[in-house]
Amino acid sequence: MTYDPMLADRIRAALAQLVDATEIFERRMFGGIAFMVRGHMTCGIVGDDLMLRAGPEVAPAALRRPHARPMDFTGRPSAGMLYVGPGGVRSPAALREWISIGLDYVATLPARVPTQLASRTPKRAGAAKKPAAAKKPAAKKPAAKKPAAKKPAAKKPAAKRSRRGPAATGS
Repeated sequence: MTYDPMLADRIRAALAQLVDATEIFERRMFGGIAFMVRGHMTCGIVGDDLMLRAGPEVAPAALRRPHARPMDFTGRPSAGMLYVGPGGVRSPAALREWISIGLDYVATLPARVPTQLASRTPKRAGAAKKPAAAKKPAAKKPAAKKPAAKKPAAKKPAAKRSRRGPAATGS
């Protein structure tokens, strides 16, 4: 599924007005794009809908507004999440208002560094490397056993005698 790139540009512009640019990170998510602020998903785009993380307390009131509906990406509504149709974000002011709802909720959460952001941060030249953890020496493998020499075949025992006594001759 693709997302609306023009809406993505409008969200970037709105976020730039509302939040410090160093706190914003974009990530592919839900078949679209998500905008992370302070390490938490705040809003995003799925298809041509704005996806918003409003929080469980605010979402019921937000869902009563025009163009809003529950986010049911998996067929089951996600608590505190909602979609806003294109009609609800036509004007820059309306888009900013919706994004502000997401930012208000994320502001209640502790900041965290997204793992993907941390892994993409370029290393600075001359930055001190973390010392590598001491490795245990590899366990020695037992020496391969040599195949045992073949034993000579055991002699076959003599034919067994019948318990009845000497063999009877039939004449």
